[in-house]
Amino acid sequence: MRSSEMPKAVENILAAIDAAQAILVVGHIRPDGDCIGSQVGLALALEGAGKDVTVWNQDPVPDKLRFLDPEKRVRKPTLGRQFDLVIATDCAALDRMGRVTEFLPDGVVLVNIDHHASNTRYGKLNWVSPREPSTGELIFDLCKWAGWKVTQPMADCLFTAVSTDTGSFQYPSTTPDTLRTAAELVERGAGLGRICQEVYQSYPMTRVRLLRHVYTHFRVSDGGQTAYFWLKKRDYTRAGASTEESEGLIDHIRAIDGVIVAMVFEEVSDDVTRVSWRSKSARIDVASIAQRFGGGGHKAAAGARIEGKPLGVQRRVLNEVRKSLKASA
Repeated sequence: MRSSEMPKAVENILAAIDAAQAILVVGHIRPDGDCIGSQVGLALALEGAGKDVTVWNQDPVPDKLRFLDPEKRVRKPTLGRQFDLVIATDCAALDRMGRVTEFLPDGVVLVNIDHHASNTRYGKLNWVSPREPSTGELIFDLCKWAGWKVTQPMADCLFTAVSTDTGSFQYPSTTPDTLRTAAELVERGAGLGRICQEVYQSYPMTRVRLLRHVYTHFRVSDGGQTAYFWLKKRDYTRAGASTEESEGLIDHIRAIDGVIVAMVFEEVSDDVTRVSWRSKSARIDVASIAQRFGGGGHKAAAGARIEGKPLGVQRRVLNEVRKSLKASA
């Protein structure tokens, strides 16, 4: 835990939880390991505290993360449900919840727990701490401040959250506190071997076909400092893959020697492109680049949905990255 003194924001959140009985936990669209791990981990903690808990997400749990949710708590939203409290985890902005917002009861208290610097503080109660590289760490600290027992299934969820959002502890955002948190979660039963097997060492052939596409079609520019590739809808169709299987593909070009900024351009529609950035240098803050296009994220990992014709979007994005590289030289 970062401090023995409970932040006022956490005190207010725990008071709201204590006063509520029916609690909804929500996350962001296209959920990743930090999102699912934080959602399910928090849901288990709240259930252990005697609460009636529901977990919603617009999109399904990715195949490689289903082991975290064997009881299938994460479901699509439905009409007519009433809740005393809604808690959003790992969700930087309200629109990142997708269609879930259409099903939230009017006037319900919304709690926002997140670690993105670009978070818009959309909740009535906000605990946003960008110094933590994962929301999983915040949920673990919340459990300790609340005095909730961290069970083995919770430890699996929160370890996965921490591990995936730090690139398996390889990203420079990883701190000594992150490693201490990971160690404590292993002490509480997190199955390190199984988690690594499920998350990092078990990929379907369809993802391998996507990876082959990446290695065949990626491009470099700016003297090898920038690498990028496109994923079109037809590429998923040819591979027989789902969009969730693109998670982590960017790391394969990010790892190329000399590359500072890696990008994925993903077709959403004819006039919308989803762009993901990764940076290997503290000199290049890709969150600031993403913000110029209405997106956000972290210094080393960010994303945005950009309107415009595909080649126009690519040209604009590469130009902004080039400016950042020149300014940092």
